[in-house]
Amino acid sequence: MNKIVLLGVALSLASCVSAPSADYDVVLRGGTIYDGGGGAPYLGDIAIKGDRIAAVGQFSGSGTREIYVHGRAIAPGFINMLSWATDSLLVDGRALADVEQGITLEVMGEGESMGPLNDAMKKYALDNQGDIKYPITWTTLGEYLDHVVELGTSVNIASFAGATTLREHEIAFADRPPTAEELERMRALVRQAMEEGALGIGSSLIYAPAFYAKTDELVALCEEAAKYDGMYISHMRSEGNRLLEAVDELIDISRRAKVRAEIYHLKAAGAAN
Repeated sequence: MNKIVLLGVALSLASCVSAPSADYDVVLRGGTIYDGGGGAPYLGDIAIKGDRIAAVGQFSGSGTREIYVHGRAIAPGFINMLSWATDSLLVDGRALADVEQGITLEVMGEGESMGPLNDAMKKYALDNQGDIKYPITWTTLGEYLDHVVELGTSVNIASFAGATTLREHEIAFADRPPTAEELERMRALVRQAMEEGALGIGSSLIYAPAFYAKTDELVALCEEAAKYDGMYISHMRSEGNRLLEAVDELIDISRRAKVRAEIYHLKAAGAAN
């Protein structure tokens, strides 16, 4: 089996030489390229300049570093679409557990996100920290993402705004629908999160207090995300004997909110909720 060279991961296993006058910073020579487009792999080179892939396949020019990777596969970094590196990145931005598996993008926000927070949510989070300890110096989701970048991280990060987090911000753990005023504040929080770069709304309706949210509440939140071309991505209410009803709800939310929707998480057949 070919070894894999993942762009963005240290290439310490390959031999390299330096070129005196170079067009690129790094050139990977003679690898088997899997470019992510779904086509057959092919032999070729990859040129990197700065933090960009500058050329792929056959091209002229040399690199300051010439790395020979014949017999290895070259692939784009992998995406962790259901990342819970939210805490660990705050204390070790190297993210070695994921990077060593080739992951270069962490997508967070399965129902709960690291913002927006209020004082009560911050206190609850601090009181319930496990082995990983860290101060909570941010309030909004955007501030959390900026904080991780400022601390330094070897991976790219992105996040959905968690529907559960938005609900907890206004009504804590209560099993009731939000009032009209509370729902309007939740919608405003969605707008703020989207303006700060959130990908959309993420829900995890299999867990409390997430499943207290009714369909209308989720539609209202997704309507705001849709204005920014955001998505709705869901760990649905059921993966067992009410699976079809759960899929119907996701489709209903998508149609009513005019938002793109995706099933975020689905267990193997036979799992019951």
